Amino acid sequence: MLDVLGDNPEAVEADLIARYPGYGRGGPLAAFWRREITLRLLRVMVEALPPDSATVRATNGHNWQHSDFALQDAADLLALLVTQFANAHRDPKSHPNPLPLPEPGWRPGDPLPEDRVAVEAERRANARDAYRRITQQLSPGG
Repeated sequence: MLDVLGDNPEAVEADLIARYPGYGRGGPLAAFWRREITLRLLRVMVEALPPDSATVRATNGHNWQHSDFALQDAADLLALLVTQFANAHRDPKSHPNPLPLPEPGWRPGDPLPEDRVAVEAERRANARDAYRRITQQLSPGG
């Protein structure tokens, strides 16, 4: 039974109640315990939950769909193209420095904007440590 509910039984139960309201109080899970439906039917209902369900959100840690990722990719590409176009058509006399390239937008799994400073500082410290190790190995007497 627990294999059917997976790692997020509360999310599965909420989804089953919301998706299949015709099973009365407690939804399909309660109907299973009342022996009104089989374990196989309950498993089929869980496996057929939509990609925007609470179960999928709990499993993935976010509710982004493929279209959300594609839309963010398109927005990033458009920002890059606009910046490149502006840099290619700028007047070097009045604007000697080109515009900096835009940062890609946030996606699930990326550090949050408020954590980005700490992540960048850690990356720089790791790079500095690696540089020191290399120079110590290559320097005479090191």
